[in-house]
Amino acid sequence: MDLALWIVTALLAAAYLLGGAFKVLVPKERIAAAGRSGRWVEDFGAGGVKAIGALEVLAAAGLVLPAVLGIARVLVPLAALGLVLLMGGAAAVRVRRREYALVAVDALYVLLAAFVLWGRLGPQSYLH
Repeated sequence: MDLALWIVTALLAAAYLLGGAFKVLVPKERIAAAGRSGRWVEDFGAGGVKAIGALEVLAAAGLVLPAVLGIARVLVPLAALGLVLLMGGAAAVRVRRREYALVAVDALYVLLAAFVLWGRLGPQSYLH
């Protein structure tokens, strides 16, 4: 179970580190022009897109660094909870924009983050 949690955690951290850095570093107009999945930025200001990206980078760090360093490991499930909430909001934006095919991707991220949250609060808890 611990290995499965680490694999999911590493995949989530990599995805959110790269995706968050992209949102922070790339202008929102280029994100929107990149394809159908990036058009959500049209609903947000440039600062909002960068803030979402910064939250994703912080969540990626929060998923991995506390556990690796053995310091404040309670931050791991809190970072996972933050991602559940963030991606729940992303799914809501997709539904409002009628981008139903992309809601499934957001739902997958919610489920993966919820798995880490459950695992790090339950069977492989970092709270002991």
